[in-house]
Amino acid sequence: MLTDDVPGCYYNRTVQFFYEHSGKNISAHWRPRDYVVVSLGMGVSVIVILANILVMVAIFINRRFHFPIYYLLGNLAAADLFSGIAYLHLMFHTGPWTIKLSKNQWFVRQTLIDSSLTASVLNLLAIALERHQTIFTMQLHSKMTNRRVVLLIALIWGLAIFMGLVPTMGWHCLCDLENCSTMAPMYKRSYLVFWAVLNLFTFSLMVAAYTRIFVYVRHKSQRMSQHTSQIRHKETVFNLMKTVSMILGCFVICWTPGLVLLMLDGLGCESCQVLRYEKYCLVLAECNSLVNPIIYSFRDTDMLQTFKRILCCLCRRGDAGRKDTLSGINHHALTHLNNINHYNHYNFTKH
Repeated sequence: MLTDDVPGCYYNRTVQFFYEHSGKNISAHWRPRDYVVVSLGMGVSVIVILANILVMVAIFINRRFHFPIYYLLGNLAAADLFSGIAYLHLMFHTGPWTIKLSKNQWFVRQTLIDSSLTASVLNLLAIALERHQTIFTMQLHSKMTNRRVVLLIALIWGLAIFMGLVPTMGWHCLCDLENCSTMAPMYKRSYLVFWAVLNLFTFSLMVAAYTRIFVYVRHKSQRMSQHTSQIRHKETVFNLMKTVSMILGCFVICWTPGLVLLMLDGLGCESCQVLRYEKYCLVLAECNSLVNPIIYSFRDTDMLQTFKRILCCLCRRGDAGRKDTLSGINHHALTHLNNINHYNHYNFTKH
C-alpha cells in the first residue's frame, strides 16, 4: 500500500495487490515457461514489424498503389506495425518485470495492446466493406475520394484509441474488487465480455460481407459460363473460395481462442484455467498481424515485384558498401606494397 485509500476504493494499492487478489500471482524469478513465451513473442514482434514496414514502403513508392484499397492496406500495415511494437513493449514488461510496474504503466501497457489489436480488426472490416462495394458496382478500384479515405482512417484510429482508453477512463475494478478479472486483474469482467462480443460482432460483419461477395460472383460466373469454358468458371469460383477461406480461416484461427478465453474469464469461469493458455492465445492473436501482409499484399503480383525491387536495392547498397570497403583496403594494400618496393629498391641501390 502506497498511501491511504479512498473509502471503498483501492487507488493507492500496488499492481501486485490486484494480481494476488485475482489469483494471478507474479513469479519473482524467471521460469522456463516465461523464457519460452518472451522469446517467442519477441521473435514474432520483430517479424511483424519488418513485414509491415515493407508493405508500407511498397505502397508509398509505387504510384500504382495510390488508390483507396491500397491506402486501407497501408493503414492495416500501420495498425499491425503498431501491434508489433505494442507487443514488443509488452514482452519487456511481463513476467517477473510486472511487479515493478506502477498502475499507470500497467494501464499504458494494456491500452497499447487493446488499441493496436482493435485498429487491426477494424481495418480488416473496412477492407471487407470496400471490396464489397467495388465488386457490386463492377469496379476495379473504389471511387471513394482521398478525403473520405482519410476520414475513414481517422475514424478507425479514433475508435481503436477510445476502446483502449475505456478501462482507464473508469471501466476498471479499482473500486469494485470483487468483479476484477483474472487475465487482466485491474479490468472489470464486464469489460472483457464487452470487448470479446464487439470483436465477434465485427467478425460476423466480415463473414456476411465476404459470403455475399462469394454468392454474387458465383452467380455472375455461372451466367458468364455460357460464353466461356466450364473449366474457367470452376477455376474462378475455386480461386474466390480459396481467398475467402484464407481470410476468414486465418482470422478464426488467430482470434477465436483468445476471444473464447476472454468470454470465459468475463463470465467468471473458475474451472477453465484461463491463465494456463492466456499468453499463448495472445501470441496467436499477434500472429494475425503477420498473416495480414501475406494475404492482402504478398498475393498481389505488383506488390511482390515492388518488394523484390526494394530488397534488391538494399542488397545492392550493401554490395556497393562492401565493394567500396574492399577497394579502399586494396588501395591501402597497394600503397603499402609500393612503399615496401621503393624501400627495398632504395636499400638495394644503396648497398
